Amino acid sequence: MEQAYMEQGTQMDKGDNARMSSFVGAIAIADLVKTTLGPKGMDKILQRVSQQDQSISVTNDGATILKAVNIDNPAAKVLVDIAKVQDDEVGDGTTSVAVFCGELLREAEKLIAQRIHPQTICKGWRLARDAARKALEEHARDNAANEEKFRDDLFNIARTTLSSKLLTHDKDYFSNLAVDAVMRLKKSGNLDYIQIIKKSGGQLRDSYLESGFIMDKKIGIGQPKRIENAKILIANTSMDTDKIKIYGSRVRVDAMSKVAEIEEAEKDKMRGKCKKIIDHGINVFVNRQLIYNFPEQIFAEAGIMSIEHADFDGVEHLAAVTGGEVASTFDHPELVELGKCDLIEEVMIGEDKVIRFSGCASGEACTIVLRGASNHLLDEAERSLHDALCVLTQTVKETRTICGGGCTEVLMAQAVDKEAPSIPGKKALAMEAFARALRQMPTIVADNGGYDSAELVTQLRAAHAAGNDSYGLDMYNGKIACMDELGVRESFKSKLQVLMSASEAAEMILRVDDIIKCAPRQREGH
Repeated sequence: MEQAYMEQGTQMDKGDNARMSSFVGAIAIADLVKTTLGPKGMDKILQRVSQQDQSISVTNDGATILKAVNIDNPAAKVLVDIAKVQDDEVGDGTTSVAVFCGELLREAEKLIAQRIHPQTICKGWRLARDAARKALEEHARDNAANEEKFRDDLFNIARTTLSSKLLTHDKDYFSNLAVDAVMRLKKSGNLDYIQIIKKSGGQLRDSYLESGFIMDKKIGIGQPKRIENAKILIANTSMDTDKIKIYGSRVRVDAMSKVAEIEEAEKDKMRGKCKKIIDHGINVFVNRQLIYNFPEQIFAEAGIMSIEHADFDGVEHLAAVTGGEVASTFDHPELVELGKCDLIEEVMIGEDKVIRFSGCASGEACTIVLRGASNHLLDEAERSLHDALCVLTQTVKETRTICGGGCTEVLMAQAVDKEAPSIPGKKALAMEAFARALRQMPTIVADNGGYDSAELVTQLRAAHAAGNDSYGLDMYNGKIACMDELGVRESFKSKLQVLMSASEAAEMILRVDDIIKCAPRQREGH
């Protein structure tokens, strides 16, 4: 009936059709990434199909997979959004949040079929979420007061995060790299101070942590390759005016000497600009834009090292770690903050020359140099390491940790099941469905490892019922074991974010009863 009053071309799904469309779309997206969950999860190949770009990437990172998929279903887009938020907030748990939301909607579909109203299901879910959160908080452990134990917690969190990534075979080595890098930040949590450089060649174990900042650029010709007690001017300015820009303009001269005079005038202008830069009392000049031959020659004669075409991220990071600021005008040297570091030198990584800044004003700066056999391998290694670094920086701020391996999901499900009998009405059925969705997480992890999930999860439930609340899945031996003894820890913030985001997104999708696709506005005269 409403469509009679709507603009032509508007589409509308109502009631059960709308709800079914939402469920199907969201569950399909959850099933897409489900097989990547856990330490034995599989990888996906993402291939671009445009004629200009047919590159591929191999990954099992949930956020990366979901960002690459073109989606038309509105509910599926909600799952993609919560995976992106999880990636931005914590860095890990992107697959978990999408899968858990999908499992909640799968349970909701069964309850809707039993004629239970969506608002009743939502009320039950909220009660279940509160019970699960309370159990999660009671189970959390905080070792922030003991530096040695806290470092062990960080190491175990990094190992757990990397267990499901490409770096799993060298997870101890890369966990140490990640923890060392994050501990240098001294609780600032600013990942700009940690740079990751990828250099193909060698193997993954050849990767290392370099104190200081590395820039993958070249030093100007004829300039010093090593500078001690460097005073650095970081700039974003045009250094190419030594060439006359006459394209699109017409210059009338009656002799070639006049052209030479114009060129000389341009060069005088550039000499003046270079003099202003040199008058800052610097011995290193880093520019975001190109530095042409003439100014490069002037800097070489003055004994100044110049580095050109340092991209925007490189300039911003360098300013952060050396304590300088990016300048674009040079008339007032007293107002410009120069960067400082003890030593700048050219070093070799594999076959390539790079510039190393050591002893930066910000002692927190460091660079992780990744080596590997191919660019695809290095790209996935960078994504894996970035996830670990993000989780560790969040754990340094929120220091509580919890057991991994499906332990907390079973623990939360047990708490919800314990609470449900005391709740009257159909809300109790929704709480039981919430608990079943939680238990699906270790079930999926076990299935992905090729184990008998029904056997393992029932053993896990029995162990928790007997009071062994630190037991989870040992995915390398196909049995249940104590997660504290295995060192399988996860960030409290990551798990809490998964619980809250997934349940809120599922609730939002469940409350939809109409989907209206608006017709595009027609331009006048068309």
